Amino acid sequence: MQLKNPILGLCQQSTFMLSAAKVDQCPDDEGFEVAFAGRSNAGKSSALNTLTHASLARTSKTPGRTQLLNFFKLDDERRLVDLPGYGYAKVPIPLKQHWQRHLEAYLGSRESLKGLILMMDIRHPMTDFDLLMLDWAVASGMPMHILLTKADKLTYGAAKNTLLKVQSEIRKGWGETITIQLFSASKRMGLEEAYTVLADWMELADKGSEEAE
Repeated sequence: MQLKNPILGLCQQSTFMLSAAKVDQCPDDEGFEVAFAGRSNAGKSSALNTLTHASLARTSKTPGRTQLLNFFKLDDERRLVDLPGYGYAKVPIPLKQHWQRHLEAYLGSRESLKGLILMMDIRHPMTDFDLLMLDWAVASGMPMHILLTKADKLTYGAAKNTLLKVQSEIRKGWGETITIQLFSASKRMGLEEAYTVLADWMELADKGSEEAE
């Protein structure tokens, strides 16, 4: 019998905790956090909402609405974090600079951060922002998993080709440690693979098998 991934139940009961404009407003730096990053129109909020079966993250027809670090509680030890979206032209420069400062402070100082999920629109992967995040993840030794979002917008063959091409570029430039998959929030494609990564980073990977013994 196949055991249910223990992260599923936690994601389904996730609740909003708080929003932080600065690092000193974040929750206590303990337990396990996984952060979700992506360019403003990469489908980050939709991916978060699909993974949690809730409307936790704010989706908007105007990209760039996530202006704070938004924390969502899975249990007393585990949280998901929705990071500010970047790269949207209509956001004023001072606000962009504010986001960048506090995002860098969060990424550089947070001990409980166990991994980073980076969203890339499959039709426009490897933007300047994506390259910066890849550089940071490798330099800091932070695990990274990439969701090539909106995969339903391409035929399966074209999506698979893009996946292989981006995977090859990342291996050449950043090594073997970064993982990548196809994802579609609207078609619920790639959920199981993403849940497996989350469970591993949050040290839930063996919990199901332990309980069964």
